[in-house]
Amino acid sequence: MSGNVQLLSDTLAKAKAEDRAALVAYLPAGFPTVDGGIEAAKAVFDGGADIVEVGLPHSDPVLDGPVIQTADDIALKGGVKIADVLRTVREAHAASGKPVLVMTYWNPIDRYGVERFTTELAEAGGAGCILPDLPVQESAVWREHAEKHGLGTVFVVAPSSRDERLATITAAGSGFVYAASLMGVTGTRESVGASAEDLVARTRATTELPVCVGLGVSNAVQAKEVAAFADGVIVGSAFVKRMLDAPDHAAGLAAVRELAAELAEGVRRAS
Repeated sequence: MSGNVQLLSDTLAKAKAEDRAALVAYLPAGFPTVDGGIEAAKAVFDGGADIVEVGLPHSDPVLDGPVIQTADDIALKGGVKIADVLRTVREAHAASGKPVLVMTYWNPIDRYGVERFTTELAEAGGAGCILPDLPVQESAVWREHAEKHGLGTVFVVAPSSRDERLATITAAGSGFVYAASLMGVTGTRESVGASAEDLVARTRATTELPVCVGLGVSNAVQAKEVAAFADGVIVGSAFVKRMLDAPDHAAGLAAVRELAAELAEGVRRAS
């Protein structure tokens, strides 16, 4: 069975044709529980997200700030396993018909087995993986298996990336390019910053792939700001924080659905 990288590409192309950015939502699997995480993914799709990234919780999430670390800790203490991550992908995709990616550090995949993971992710209807800590020069084996199974490989670029390095990274990727809007870890911020727009422009000079911006976007105003220059707006910590702050699970689902709807309006670039 082939994965859904084409669905991912088609979704981003459809958003562009509608003169808007795509809304990409991130939620960790297993948070607050496996079933609860699946419900949350469905809720953000219901609210208007175009794409969902399912996080594979990790004990040392170097790119993630305190909000996502807290959610990962809850998921890990709950015993979340890769099978639960794949189930989350399967059920979120089946319920929505929309593309679902896994965002993960490399070590869990390496231990699980690249062939096994790519086969099972494709079988679950996954669209691919975002791999923030896998160096491009060490990614050949992953990319070979991902391509064989119809999965996208999304690499992360940062404001510190030189133009030559950007070209190397984007040439190896597929699906889209994840542009980290600033140096640092995930989390909500008052301003996304001018460095993001410059990074998108420099990245686009090296590739035809869509460029989606993440790290720091938390509300509709910021989503609109980023949508003016990016192909997609990635929001993670703001969704997780809504779940963490909610008095109960039902309220958390309502809160993330509402936030998705607000952000979906923001990415439509209305004046």
